[in-house]
Amino acid sequence: MTPTVKNPDMASISDLVSRLRGKIILPCDMEYDECRKIWNAMIDRRPALIVRCMGTADVVNSIKFARENKFLVSVRGAGHNIAGMSLADGAMLIDLSLMKGVWVNPHSRTAFVLPGATLGDLDCETQAYGLATPLGIASTTGISGLTLGGGFGWLSRSYGLTADNLLSAEVVTADGNVLQASEKENTDLFWALRGGSGNFGIITSFLFKLYPVGPKLLTGLIVHPFEDANKILRHYRSFTSSAPNEATCWAILRKAPPLPFLPPEVHGKEVIILAVVYAGDMKEGKKVLEPLRCFGNPIADVICPTPFTAWQKAFDPLLTPGVRNYWKSNNHTQLADELLDILIEYTRQLPSTATEIFIGQLGGAINRVATVATAYPHRKANYVFTVHTRWENSADDKTCMEWSKKLFDATDTYSSGGVYVNFISEGENRIAAAFGSNYERLAKIKSKYDPDNFFRVNQNIVPA
Repeated sequence: MTPTVKNPDMASISDLVSRLRGKIILPCDMEYDECRKIWNAMIDRRPALIVRCMGTADVVNSIKFARENKFLVSVRGAGHNIAGMSLADGAMLIDLSLMKGVWVNPHSRTAFVLPGATLGDLDCETQAYGLATPLGIASTTGISGLTLGGGFGWLSRSYGLTADNLLSAEVVTADGNVLQASEKENTDLFWALRGGSGNFGIITSFLFKLYPVGPKLLTGLIVHPFEDANKILRHYRSFTSSAPNEATCWAILRKAPPLPFLPPEVHGKEVIILAVVYAGDMKEGKKVLEPLRCFGNPIADVICPTPFTAWQKAFDPLLTPGVRNYWKSNNHTQLADELLDILIEYTRQLPSTATEIFIGQLGGAINRVATVATAYPHRKANYVFTVHTRWENSADDKTCMEWSKKLFDATDTYSSGGVYVNFISEGENRIAAAFGSNYERLAKIKSKYDPDNFFRVNQNIVPA
Protein backbone atom coordinates (compact mmCIF):
# COMPACT_ATOMS: atom_id res chain seq x y z
CA MET A 1 0.00 0.00 0.00
CA THR A 2 1.31 3.47 -0.90
CA PRO A 3 1.95 5.47 2.29
CA THR A 4 -0.25 8.47 3.01
CA VAL A 5 0.24 11.57 5.11
CA LYS A 6 -1.06 11.28 8.68
CA ASN A 7 -0.47 12.53 12.20
CA PRO A 8 1.79 10.48 14.48
CA ASP A 9 0.31 8.23 17.15
CA MET A 10 2.22 8.75 20.40
CA ALA A 11 1.96 5.13 21.54
CA SER A 12 3.45 3.94 18.25
CA ILE A 13 6.17 6.56 18.45
CA SER A 14 7.09 5.47 21.97
CA ASP A 15 7.48 1.92 20.68
CA LEU A 16 9.75 3.15 17.87
CA VAL A 17 11.84 5.17 20.33
CA SER A 18 12.51 2.01 22.31
CA ARG A 19 13.98 0.38 19.20
CA LEU A 20 16.23 3.26 18.10
CA ARG A 21 19.81 4.26 18.86
CA GLY A 22 18.99 7.64 17.40
CA LYS A 23 16.20 9.98 18.43
CA ILE A 24 12.82 11.24 17.28
CA ILE A 25 12.05 14.93 16.97
CA LEU A 26 8.45 16.13 16.92
CA PRO A 27 6.99 19.55 16.00
CA CYS A 28 6.62 20.35 19.72
CA ASP A 29 10.35 19.91 20.37
CA MET A 30 12.68 22.91 20.71
CA GLU A 31 15.07 21.66 18.02
CA TYR A 32 12.36 20.87 15.46
CA ASP A 33 12.62 24.06 13.38
CA GLU A 34 16.41 23.94 13.29
CA CYS A 35 16.43 20.25 12.40
CA ARG A 36 14.01 20.61 9.50
CA LYS A 37 16.09 23.31 7.79
CA ILE A 38 17.78 22.37 4.54
CA TRP A 39 20.20 24.14 2.23
CA ASN A 40 17.65 25.84 -0.05
CA ALA A 41 15.70 28.40 1.99
CA MET A 42 12.87 28.37 -0.56
CA ILE A 43 11.85 24.97 0.82
CA ASP A 44 9.88 25.39 4.07
CA ARG A 45 8.04 22.16 4.83
CA ARG A 46 6.92 20.64 8.11
CA PRO A 47 7.35 16.87 8.53
CA ALA A 48 5.13 15.15 11.10
CA LEU A 49 8.20 13.64 12.75
CA ILE A 50 11.94 13.41 12.17
CA VAL A 51 13.86 10.22 12.92
CA ARG A 52 17.58 10.94 13.35
CA CYS A 53 19.17 7.60 12.56
CA MET A 54 22.48 6.38 13.94
CA GLY A 55 22.86 3.20 11.91
CA THR A 56 21.33 0.64 9.57
CA ALA A 57 19.10 -0.85 12.29
CA ASP A 58 17.53 2.57 12.88
CA VAL A 59 16.79 2.87 9.16
CA VAL A 60 15.21 -0.60 9.06
CA ASN A 61 13.04 0.14 12.10
CA SER A 62 12.02 3.51 10.66
CA ILE A 63 10.90 1.99 7.37
CA LYS A 64 8.92 -0.73 9.12
CA PHE A 65 7.29 1.87 11.38
CA ALA A 66 6.36 4.01 8.38
CA ARG A 67 4.81 1.08 6.57
CA GLU A 68 2.87 -0.12 9.61
CA ASN A 69 1.55 3.38 10.28
CA LYS A 70 1.06 4.34 6.62
CA PHE A 71 3.39 7.33 6.65
CA LEU A 72 4.66 9.13 3.60
CA VAL A 73 8.47 9.05 3.86
CA SER A 74 11.22 11.44 2.83
CA VAL A 75 14.95 10.83 3.22
CA ARG A 76 17.73 13.31 4.01
CA GLY A 77 21.48 12.90 3.68
CA ALA A 78 23.01 16.37 3.92
CA GLY A 79 19.88 18.22 2.74
CA HIS A 80 21.66 19.91 -0.17
CA ASN A 81 19.18 18.98 -2.90
CA ILE A 82 18.05 21.98 -4.99
CA ALA A 83 14.44 20.81 -5.17
CA GLY A 84 14.27 20.08 -1.45
CA MET A 85 13.31 16.44 -1.96
CA SER A 86 14.37 15.57 1.58
CA LEU A 87 11.28 17.27 3.07
CA ALA A 88 7.54 16.75 2.70
CA ASP A 89 4.70 18.29 4.69
CA GLY A 90 3.17 15.89 7.21
CA ALA A 91 5.58 13.10 6.30
CA MET A 92 8.12 11.11 8.26
CA LEU A 93 11.65 12.35 7.61
CA ILE A 94 14.31 9.65 7.87
CA ASP A 95 17.37 11.76 8.64
CA LEU A 96 20.79 10.22 7.93
CA SER A 97 22.84 13.36 8.57
CA LEU A 98 24.34 12.04 11.84
CA MET A 99 25.80 9.00 10.04
CA LYS A 100 28.99 10.72 8.87
CA GLY A 101 31.78 8.15 9.17
CA VAL A 102 34.52 7.68 6.54
CA TRP A 103 37.12 4.89 6.62
CA VAL A 104 39.95 4.74 4.07
CA ASN A 105 41.91 1.64 3.09
CA PRO A 106 45.05 3.00 1.40
CA HIS A 107 46.19 -0.47 0.29
CA SER A 108 43.04 -1.30 -1.68
CA ARG A 109 42.50 2.40 -2.49
CA THR A 110 38.91 2.32 -1.30
CA ALA A 111 36.78 4.39 1.06
CA PHE A 112 33.84 3.11 3.12
CA VAL A 113 31.44 6.01 3.62
CA LEU A 114 28.24 6.50 5.61
CA PRO A 115 25.30 8.34 4.02
CA GLY A 116 25.37 11.53 6.10
CA ALA A 117 28.94 12.38 5.07
CA THR A 118 29.60 15.47 3.01
CA LEU A 119 32.15 15.81 0.24
CA GLY A 120 34.35 17.72 2.68
CA ASP A 121 34.23 14.82 5.13
CA LEU A 122 35.31 12.36 2.44
CA ASP A 123 38.04 14.61 1.00
CA CYS A 124 39.50 15.24 4.46
CA GLU A 125 39.97 11.53 5.11
CA THR A 126 41.10 10.43 1.65
CA GLN A 127 43.59 13.27 1.28
CA ALA A 128 45.37 12.12 4.44
CA TYR A 129 46.61 9.30 2.18
CA GLY A 130 47.00 11.39 -0.99
CA LEU A 131 43.86 9.80 -2.48
CA ALA A 132 40.51 11.04 -3.79
CA THR A 133 37.45 10.03 -5.78
CA PRO A 134 35.58 12.31 -8.21
CA LEU A 135 33.06 14.44 -6.32
CA GLY A 136 31.18 17.71 -6.81
CA ILE A 137 32.28 21.34 -6.44
CA ALA A 138 31.02 22.29 -2.96
CA SER A 139 32.36 20.59 0.16
CA THR A 140 28.98 20.89 1.94
CA THR A 141 27.19 18.71 -0.62
CA GLY A 142 26.09 15.30 0.69
CA ILE A 143 27.70 12.17 -0.70
CA SER A 144 24.37 10.31 -0.90
CA GLY A 145 22.42 12.59 -3.21
CA LEU A 146 25.50 13.33 -5.31
CA THR A 147 26.25 9.66 -5.94
CA LEU A 148 22.67 8.59 -6.58
CA GLY A 149 22.27 11.34 -9.18
CA GLY A 150 25.58 10.56 -10.92
CA GLY A 151 27.94 13.17 -9.49
CA PHE A 152 30.50 15.20 -11.43
CA GLY A 153 33.14 17.77 -10.59
CA TRP A 154 36.78 18.70 -11.04
CA LEU A 155 38.15 15.15 -11.28
CA SER A 156 35.42 13.63 -13.44
CA ARG A 157 37.06 14.18 -16.81
CA SER A 158 40.00 12.17 -15.48
CA TYR A 159 38.23 9.48 -13.47
CA GLY A 160 34.51 9.53 -14.34
CA LEU A 161 31.40 10.21 -12.30
CA THR A 162 31.13 9.64 -8.58
CA ALA A 163 28.65 6.87 -9.46
CA ASP A 164 31.14 5.30 -11.87
CA ASN A 165 33.48 4.82 -8.93
CA LEU A 166 30.93 3.24 -6.61
CA LEU A 167 32.03 -0.34 -5.95
CA SER A 168 29.18 -1.44 -3.70
CA ALA A 169 26.41 -0.16 -1.47
CA GLU A 170 24.33 -1.39 1.44
CA VAL A 171 20.66 -0.71 0.71
CA VAL A 172 17.59 -0.87 2.92
CA THR A 173 14.68 -1.55 0.58
CA ALA A 174 11.04 -0.53 0.89
CA ASP A 175 10.15 -3.77 2.69
CA GLY A 176 12.86 -3.19 5.33
CA ASN A 177 15.29 -5.78 3.97
CA VAL A 178 19.03 -5.04 3.93
CA LEU A 179 20.75 -5.88 0.64
CA GLN A 180 24.25 -5.57 -0.78
CA ALA A 181 24.42 -4.16 -4.30
CA SER A 182 27.51 -4.49 -6.49
CA GLU A 183 28.68 -5.94 -9.79
CA LYS A 184 28.31 -9.37 -8.15
CA GLU A 185 25.19 -9.02 -5.97
CA ASN A 186 21.81 -7.59 -6.94
CA THR A 187 23.36 -6.26 -10.10
CA ASP A 188 20.14 -4.73 -11.40
CA LEU A 189 19.76 -2.67 -8.23
CA PHE A 190 23.42 -1.64 -8.40
CA TRP A 191 22.87 -0.45 -11.99
CA ALA A 192 19.86 1.61 -10.92
CA LEU A 193 21.58 3.23 -7.94
CA ARG A 194 24.20 4.82 -10.20
CA GLY A 195 22.10 7.70 -11.49
CA GLY A 196 18.53 6.64 -10.63
CA SER A 197 18.26 9.09 -7.73
CA GLY A 198 16.58 8.05 -4.45
CA ASN A 199 14.00 5.74 -5.97
CA PHE A 200 15.19 2.30 -4.94
CA GLY A 201 15.96 2.33 -1.24
CA ILE A 202 17.95 4.05 1.49
CA ILE A 203 21.71 3.66 1.14
CA THR A 204 23.33 3.09 4.52
CA SER A 205 26.92 2.76 3.28
CA PHE A 206 28.97 3.26 0.14
CA LEU A 207 32.29 1.78 -0.99
CA PHE A 208 34.22 3.98 -3.43
CA LYS A 209 37.29 3.49 -5.59
CA LEU A 210 40.09 6.02 -4.94
CA TYR A 211 42.91 7.47 -7.06
CA PRO A 212 46.23 9.16 -6.28
CA VAL A 213 45.41 12.89 -6.22
CA GLY A 214 47.24 15.82 -4.70
CA PRO A 215 47.92 16.86 -2.06
CA LYS A 216 48.25 19.86 -4.39
CA LEU A 217 46.81 20.45 -7.85
CA LEU A 218 47.21 23.31 -10.29
CA THR A 219 43.96 25.21 -9.78
CA GLY A 220 42.55 28.72 -9.70
CA LEU A 221 40.53 31.46 -11.36
CA ILE A 222 41.03 33.74 -14.33
CA VAL A 223 38.75 36.78 -14.13
CA HIS A 224 38.03 38.81 -17.27
CA PRO A 225 36.15 42.08 -17.74
CA PHE A 226 32.60 41.61 -18.98
CA GLU A 227 33.19 43.70 -22.10
CA ASP A 228 35.44 40.87 -23.31
CA ALA A 229 32.84 38.16 -22.68
CA ASN A 230 32.16 37.58 -26.36
CA LYS A 231 35.72 36.66 -27.28
CA ILE A 232 36.45 34.93 -23.95
CA LEU A 233 33.48 32.56 -24.26
CA ARG A 234 34.45 31.64 -27.80
CA HIS A 235 38.03 31.05 -26.74
CA TYR A 236 36.74 28.98 -23.84
CA ARG A 237 34.79 26.85 -26.32
CA SER A 238 37.88 26.39 -28.48
CA PHE A 239 40.11 25.47 -25.52
CA THR A 240 37.69 23.00 -23.94
CA SER A 241 36.92 21.26 -27.23
CA SER A 242 40.47 19.91 -27.43
CA ALA A 243 41.75 20.01 -23.82
CA PRO A 244 43.20 16.79 -22.38
CA ASN A 245 41.14 14.94 -19.79
CA GLU A 246 43.36 16.20 -16.95
CA ALA A 247 42.16 19.75 -17.66
CA THR A 248 38.73 20.96 -16.58
CA CYS A 249 37.47 24.51 -17.04
CA TRP A 250 34.13 25.99 -16.06
CA ALA A 251 32.94 29.42 -17.25
CA ILE A 252 30.89 31.61 -14.90
CA LEU A 253 29.06 34.83 -15.76
CA ARG A 254 28.09 36.86 -12.68
CA LYS A 255 28.68 40.03 -10.70
CA ALA A 256 32.14 39.98 -9.15
CA PRO A 257 32.12 38.98 -5.48
CA PRO A 258 34.42 40.95 -3.14
CA LEU A 259 37.37 38.59 -3.57
CA PRO A 260 40.62 39.91 -2.08
CA PHE A 261 42.56 39.61 -5.36
CA LEU A 262 40.04 41.73 -7.29
CA PRO A 263 40.31 45.56 -7.23
CA PRO A 264 37.46 47.21 -5.26
CA GLU A 265 36.16 49.01 -8.34
CA VAL A 266 35.32 45.63 -9.91
CA HIS A 267 33.26 44.37 -6.97
CA GLY A 268 29.59 44.11 -7.91
CA LYS A 269 30.29 44.56 -11.64
CA GLU A 270 29.61 41.89 -14.25
CA VAL A 271 32.62 39.69 -15.03
CA ILE A 272 33.41 36.39 -16.69
CA ILE A 273 35.32 33.90 -14.55
CA LEU A 274 37.15 30.80 -15.71
CA ALA A 275 37.59 28.21 -12.95
CA VAL A 276 40.40 25.83 -13.86
CA VAL A 277 41.80 22.54 -12.55
CA TYR A 278 44.61 20.43 -13.95
CA ALA A 279 44.53 16.99 -12.33
CA GLY A 280 47.97 15.83 -13.43
CA ASP A 281 51.62 16.77 -13.49
CA MET A 282 51.85 20.48 -12.69
CA LYS A 283 54.72 21.14 -15.09
CA GLU A 284 52.70 19.67 -17.93
CA GLY A 285 49.62 21.47 -16.64
CA LYS A 286 51.29 24.86 -16.98
CA LYS A 287 51.92 24.13 -20.66
CA VAL A 288 48.37 22.91 -21.24
CA LEU A 289 46.80 25.94 -19.54
CA GLU A 290 49.05 28.50 -21.21
CA PRO A 291 46.66 29.18 -24.16
CA LEU A 292 43.93 29.91 -21.64
CA ARG A 293 46.06 32.14 -19.43
CA CYS A 294 47.73 34.21 -22.14
CA PHE A 295 44.50 35.10 -23.93
CA GLY A 296 42.87 38.49 -23.49
CA ASN A 297 43.51 41.02 -20.72
CA PRO A 298 42.38 39.41 -17.46
CA ILE A 299 41.68 41.43 -14.36
CA ALA A 300 43.23 38.64 -12.30
CA ASP A 301 44.90 35.27 -12.81
CA VAL A 302 45.33 33.34 -9.57
CA ILE A 303 46.08 29.88 -10.93
CA CYS A 304 48.72 28.24 -8.73
CA PRO A 305 49.49 25.00 -6.85
CA THR A 306 46.68 24.64 -4.30
CA PRO A 307 45.87 21.97 -1.70
CA PHE A 308 43.08 19.89 -3.18
CA THR A 309 40.98 20.14 0.00
CA ALA A 310 41.25 23.94 -0.13
CA TRP A 311 40.14 24.07 -3.75
CA GLN A 312 37.17 21.82 -2.96
CA LYS A 313 36.05 24.43 -0.42
CA ALA A 314 36.80 27.45 -2.60
CA PHE A 315 33.21 27.94 -3.73
CA ASP A 316 31.58 27.24 -0.36
CA PRO A 317 31.27 30.97 0.52
CA LEU A 318 29.16 31.43 -2.63
CA LEU A 319 26.94 28.44 -1.79
CA THR A 320 26.10 28.97 1.87
CA PRO A 321 22.82 27.56 3.28
CA GLY A 322 19.85 29.71 4.19
CA VAL A 323 19.53 31.54 0.86
CA ARG A 324 16.78 31.13 -1.73
CA ASN A 325 17.87 29.10 -4.78
CA TYR A 326 16.19 28.34 -8.09
CA TRP A 327 18.10 26.50 -10.80
CA LYS A 328 17.35 25.77 -14.46
CA SER A 329 19.69 23.48 -16.33
CA ASN A 330 20.28 21.63 -19.60
CA ASN A 331 23.00 19.47 -21.13
CA HIS A 332 24.81 20.45 -24.33
CA THR A 333 27.00 18.59 -26.78
CA GLN A 334 28.31 21.88 -28.17
CA LEU A 335 28.11 25.60 -27.46
CA ALA A 336 26.41 27.40 -30.33
CA ASP A 337 27.28 31.03 -31.09
CA GLU A 338 23.63 31.96 -30.55
CA LEU A 339 23.67 30.33 -27.10
CA LEU A 340 26.74 32.30 -26.03
CA ASP A 341 25.18 35.54 -27.28
CA ILE A 342 22.05 34.90 -25.21
CA LEU A 343 24.11 34.24 -22.08
CA ILE A 344 25.90 37.55 -22.51
CA GLU A 345 22.61 39.39 -23.04
CA TYR A 346 21.03 37.95 -19.89
CA THR A 347 24.13 38.63 -17.79
CA ARG A 348 23.39 42.32 -18.31
CA GLN A 349 20.05 41.72 -16.56
CA LEU A 350 21.08 39.59 -13.56
CA PRO A 351 18.28 39.82 -10.96
CA SER A 352 20.55 39.59 -7.91
CA THR A 353 24.20 39.99 -6.95
CA ALA A 354 24.54 36.28 -6.11
CA THR A 355 22.99 34.95 -9.33
CA GLU A 356 25.31 33.27 -11.80
CA ILE A 357 25.21 31.56 -15.16
CA PHE A 358 27.70 28.74 -15.45
CA ILE A 359 28.91 26.30 -18.06
CA GLY A 360 30.48 23.17 -16.60
CA GLN A 361 32.81 21.11 -18.77
CA LEU A 362 31.99 17.39 -18.95
CA GLY A 363 33.29 14.77 -21.40
CA GLY A 364 36.54 12.90 -20.95
CA ALA A 365 36.27 9.79 -18.79
CA ILE A 366 32.56 10.44 -18.21
CA ASN A 367 31.82 9.85 -21.87
CA ARG A 368 33.96 6.75 -22.21
CA VAL A 369 31.20 4.83 -20.37
CA ALA A 370 28.30 3.45 -22.41
CA THR A 371 24.88 5.06 -22.01
CA VAL A 372 23.40 1.76 -20.82
CA ALA A 373 26.26 0.89 -18.43
CA THR A 374 24.67 2.81 -15.54
CA ALA A 375 21.35 4.55 -14.91
CA TYR A 376 23.01 7.94 -15.61
CA PRO A 377 22.28 8.36 -19.34
CA HIS A 378 24.05 11.57 -20.39
CA ARG A 379 27.24 10.09 -21.81
CA LYS A 380 27.31 12.29 -24.91
CA ALA A 381 27.01 15.64 -23.12
CA ASN A 382 30.14 17.79 -23.19
CA TYR A 383 28.78 20.68 -21.15
CA VAL A 384 26.17 21.33 -18.50
CA PHE A 385 24.62 24.81 -18.68
CA THR A 386 22.95 26.02 -15.48
CA VAL A 387 21.12 29.17 -14.47
CA HIS A 388 21.83 29.42 -10.75
CA THR A 389 19.53 32.12 -9.43
CA ARG A 390 20.19 32.93 -5.78
CA TRP A 391 18.70 35.67 -3.60
CA GLU A 392 17.73 36.43 0.01
CA ASN A 393 14.33 38.14 0.14
CA SER A 394 11.12 36.22 -0.60
CA ALA A 395 9.68 39.42 -2.05
CA ASP A 396 12.06 38.89 -4.99
CA ASP A 397 10.84 35.37 -5.75
CA LYS A 398 8.75 36.27 -8.78
CA THR A 399 11.37 38.52 -10.37
CA CYS A 400 14.21 36.04 -9.92
CA MET A 401 12.28 32.97 -11.01
CA GLU A 402 10.79 34.66 -14.07
CA TRP A 403 14.25 35.81 -15.19
CA SER A 404 15.54 32.24 -14.80
CA LYS A 405 12.68 30.76 -16.80
CA LYS A 406 13.03 33.29 -19.59
CA LEU A 407 16.75 32.62 -19.94
CA PHE A 408 16.15 28.87 -19.89
CA ASP A 409 13.42 29.10 -22.53
CA ALA A 410 15.66 31.26 -24.74
CA THR A 411 18.49 28.70 -24.62
CA ASP A 412 16.52 25.43 -24.61
CA THR A 413 16.59 25.01 -28.38
CA TYR A 414 20.41 24.74 -28.33
CA SER A 415 20.51 21.94 -25.73
CA SER A 416 20.79 18.18 -26.22
CA GLY A 417 17.52 17.70 -24.33
CA GLY A 418 18.92 16.03 -21.21
CA VAL A 419 19.20 17.37 -17.68
CA TYR A 420 21.27 16.32 -14.67
CA VAL A 421 18.76 15.02 -12.13
CA ASN A 422 20.42 16.84 -9.20
CA PHE A 423 19.97 20.21 -10.94
CA ILE A 424 16.18 20.00 -11.26
CA SER A 425 14.40 22.65 -9.19
CA GLU A 426 11.18 22.40 -7.22
CA GLY A 427 8.08 22.05 -9.36
CA GLU A 428 9.85 20.97 -12.55
CA ASN A 429 8.56 17.80 -14.19
CA ARG A 430 11.59 16.67 -16.17
CA ILE A 431 11.78 12.96 -15.41
CA ALA A 432 12.06 11.96 -19.08
CA ALA A 433 14.90 14.43 -19.62
CA ALA A 434 16.70 13.26 -16.48
CA PHE A 435 16.63 9.50 -17.14
CA GLY A 436 16.38 9.46 -20.91
CA SER A 437 16.53 6.12 -22.68
CA ASN A 438 17.20 4.33 -19.38
CA TYR A 439 13.80 5.21 -17.92
CA GLU A 440 11.97 2.05 -19.02
CA ARG A 441 14.60 -0.21 -17.45
CA LEU A 442 14.57 1.88 -14.29
CA ALA A 443 10.78 1.57 -14.06
CA LYS A 444 11.03 -2.22 -14.24
CA ILE A 445 13.68 -2.30 -11.50
CA LYS A 446 11.53 0.05 -9.43
CA SER A 447 8.62 -2.38 -9.73
CA LYS A 448 10.85 -5.17 -8.41
CA TYR A 449 12.32 -3.37 -5.38
CA ASP A 450 9.59 -0.80 -4.64
CA PRO A 451 6.34 -1.91 -6.32
CA ASP A 452 4.17 0.30 -4.07
CA ASN A 453 6.29 3.41 -4.79
CA PHE A 454 7.03 3.76 -1.09
CA PHE A 455 10.04 5.94 -1.96
CA ARG A 456 8.26 8.61 -3.96
CA VAL A 457 9.42 11.90 -2.44
CA ASN A 458 12.12 12.21 -5.09
CA GLN A 459 12.45 12.74 -8.84
CA ASN A 460 10.07 9.85 -9.04
CA ILE A 461 10.21 6.83 -11.30
CA VAL A 462 6.79 5.20 -11.33
CA PRO A 463 6.93 1.39 -11.06
CA ALA A 464 6.33 -0.32 -14.39
